[in-house]
Amino acid sequence: MTTAVRDLIRSFQLLSDAEKREAASFLLRQVVQEEASDAGDEPFAAIAEELFLDLDAEEAGNGEDLIASKDVSV
Repeated sequence: MTTAVRDLIRSFQLLSDAEKREAASFLLRQVVQEEASDAGDEPFAAIAEELFLDLDAEEAGNGEDLIASKDVSV
C-alpha cells in the first residue's frame, strides 16, 4: 500500500460518520464509473459490500482491528 493511500485512510478515519458516508459514496461512484464499461455491476457489488462491511465494523468499535487486518499503519 502506498503512502498516499495510507494518508487517505488516516484522513478518512478522522471524518465524522456523515462525512465518511459522503466520501465513501463519492469514491464508489468514481470506481463504478471507471469499471462499469468493463464488467457490469459485479465490481460495484463487491466494492460496496467491502465498504459497508468495513464501515459496520468501524461503527461497532472495531476500527483499529480493521486497520490492523488490512496492513495499514496508523
